Amino acid sequence: MIGALLTALGILIPMIMPAKIVIGPASFTLASHVPVMAAMFFSPYLAALVAVGTTLGFFISVPVPLIWMRAATHIVVMTAGAWFLKKNPDLVDKKVKLQVFNLILGVFHAGLEALVVLAFYRIGFADLNPQALNSLLMLVFFGGIVHSFVDFNLAFGLCKVLNKIYTIDVFKNSKLKSLAE
Repeated sequence: MIGALLTALGILIPMIMPAKIVIGPASFTLASHVPVMAAMFFSPYLAALVAVGTTLGFFISVPVPLIWMRAATHIVVMTAGAWFLKKNPDLVDKKVKLQVFNLILGVFHAGLEALVVLAFYRIGFADLNPQALNSLLMLVFFGGIVHSFVDFNLAFGLCKVLNKIYTIDVFKNSKLKSLAE
């Protein structure tokens, strides 16, 4: 049930969120990662499933194939992040270590998206002069890190609230009992 809710949110957010910046092919939609990042706290399987759903959400709402391909990277990134959280549930107990994880996840996330953008232009799907491509890569990479960092913290806050209704594996397996209750 929670998977369906997070997937539905992941599809709706890119469609209806007013706080959206699109500088084609870059797109930054506030909270667009929150459902899939929240799923990371439940399980790697749920993170992968919700990532597929959020990719579908971007496919439906944004008519830019490069943005769809960037969204598809979330399947890999968020599943890996969920796996790491599953193996290290005590991260949620340590604010600094959780933010270091968040930063590393953001670099991995934005780096993979930047590689997709680079491949898209290098393979020849579109033409862009080298200086513009470098600017675009910097925008996708550094903007992506900030976007990922903010959305992760929103997802963590959401999960602390959801944990009152649903059992969240990472919180249950952490040593911090205040999150598990």
